[in-house]
Amino acid sequence: MEVKEAISKAKDNNQIAFNFLLDTYWNDVYAFQLKRTLNENDAEDITIQTFSRAFDKIDTYNEDYKFKTWLITISKNIHIDLVRKQKNTINNTSKDNEDHYFDIIDNSPTPEDKIITEQNLANLLRDIKKLKPHYQEVINLRYFRELSYKEISEELNEPINNVKVKLLRAKKLLAAIITKS
Repeated sequence: MEVKEAISKAKDNNQIAFNFLLDTYWNDVYAFQLKRTLNENDAEDITIQTFSRAFDKIDTYNEDYKFKTWLITISKNIHIDLVRKQKNTINNTSKDNEDHYFDIIDNSPTPEDKIITEQNLANLLRDIKKLKPHYQEVINLRYFRELSYKEISEELNEPINNVKVKLLRAKKLLAAIITKS
């Protein structure tokens, strides 16, 4: 399959085409993010978000440009957004020209927040149980047991790219279940 053909099929929601594009460009996007973040986990998370966003918006792709360039641009924008969010959590203020200090925002949960979190977790677990068992398993391994993609790949005895695609699909299906309820 060629890239142009895969893009065309992906626009028609062909999962094989999505897998082909993911396999073809994963290393490029991941390497780009690894250079930017200098952190393997952050690079992996941003790369997954990149493909998720790209596949959601594949209809907006302009074929006058290279697909790789489009993916890298999406990836760069996701990283910039994350950096901005991180900067907003710590306010850098100064008393005068010489003394600088960091005013750290207190993000510790209140008792009400803890109750809400417990209720949300219960609802989330209920929604996860609505997924097919293999999707439940991959979500459990990644987010509850906090295994890396490599560890999940070894646990399930599947290629790492299959694990990434399965996790991506599981998150999309879970998001659809959550928005319905």
